[in-house]
Amino acid sequence: MSAVTHTPAAEPAAAVAHFSARLAFETDVSDVRADLLSGEPAIVVVDSRSGESWRQGHIEGAVHLPTAEIAARAPALIPRDVTVVSYCWGPGCNGATRAALEFARLGYRVKEMIGGFEYWVREGFPVVEPSGVRTRPADPLTAPAGAACAC
Repeated sequence: MSAVTHTPAAEPAAAVAHFSARLAFETDVSDVRADLLSGEPAIVVVDSRSGESWRQGHIEGAVHLPTAEIAARAPALIPRDVTVVSYCWGPGCNGATRAALEFARLGYRVKEMIGGFEYWVREGFPVVEPSGVRTRPADPLTAPAGAACAC
């Protein structure tokens, strides 16, 4: 018996609903980078990590707002008419999910940046560090040299 089809795939209509919902809740580092480069005013990127983590490195243009401070500080920092994009360390961390939940509870439209800070760095995007902005070589497993995902 097939390991893949042992549990049958969903009917197409259910698959459309599922994958559409995922795209409504998630975005990826490449799409966030494209919007930041274009100056897209409809998003605000929020780093929900600790101050120590923020100082180690963060996305240029992100707002530092640890999850525990969102309820108290977000209304004064984040306009209500934007889409908030939350990120934390990476796929092994659910901090961005917790931050997104806090923003949703406050009435914000929000998406989680899948891959988090880890995949931002792995794709070779610039990071603000104490010494300035630094770009590390892209990991060929996440951003093959000379190739665009074009997905």
